[in-house]
Amino acid sequence: MIDFNWVILVAGGLISGVISGLLGIGGGIVTIPLMVTLGYTPVQAIATSSLFIVITAISGTVQNWFMGYLNWKKVAYLGIPAFLTTGVGVYFANQIPPHIILFSFGIILLVNIYLIELRKSLTSVEIENTEPTFNPLFSRIGTGGAAGILAGLFGLGGGTVMVPLQMLLLKEEIKVAIQTSLGVIVVTALAASIGHTLRGNILFVPGMVLGCGGLLGVQISTRALPKLPNSTVSLILRIFLGILSIYIFWQAWTNYQMINV
Repeated sequence: MIDFNWVILVAGGLISGVISGLLGIGGGIVTIPLMVTLGYTPVQAIATSSLFIVITAISGTVQNWFMGYLNWKKVAYLGIPAFLTTGVGVYFANQIPPHIILFSFGIILLVNIYLIELRKSLTSVEIENTEPTFNPLFSRIGTGGAAGILAGLFGLGGGTVMVPLQMLLLKEEIKVAIQTSLGVIVVTALAASIGHTLRGNILFVPGMVLGCGGLLGVQISTRALPKLPNSTVSLILRIFLGILSIYIFWQAWTNYQMINV
């Protein structure tokens, strides 16, 4: 790999780190397509992204803890089921064709735009009962479990589902959901990294290069998040997911054509 590609990886890690701390997602939605564009296979990109996410999520979570914005009990409630289901995603990541993985990834992004918009419409009116509508235990197990599967399957920290589902099922405020999600991502990314390491999928040098940029980016965004309006955070997330989903579908189509040539 030429030197310029290292610069691209550092820059991509920086952008991903900012997104990770600002939106409570692992950052894989940037690093995965970036690595695929640079010539890595989808499985290598997914696996290496999980290592990057470990680095940035730990950094951001420690910073949130120092600032007093982290509830460890909420992290544990979601993190335990997420840890238990991550291996399922890792297994299927090695069984599913790359273009199917990428296409499914795009669908997940679009679904989450809808979930975030749905949350916005539900909380645009005053709701007297602030208790979760659904059974809290089942909601936490379902949210954490889904996050774990996505972490292993798509190389995501799981925040792309944890943030919307915390707001919808547990009625968490968006910033609390983001900060909790980042803490849970530490668990899911560690589990995914271990699984991918055992299968020999992780490229450690590119992962560490991405992580260097991510460390700086996540420190910037975790400090900025408490100062931003909720509506601004929601809008940024929806726009970003929409743009990225288009790119992912294009990558899936390109990969499919290569296989069928």
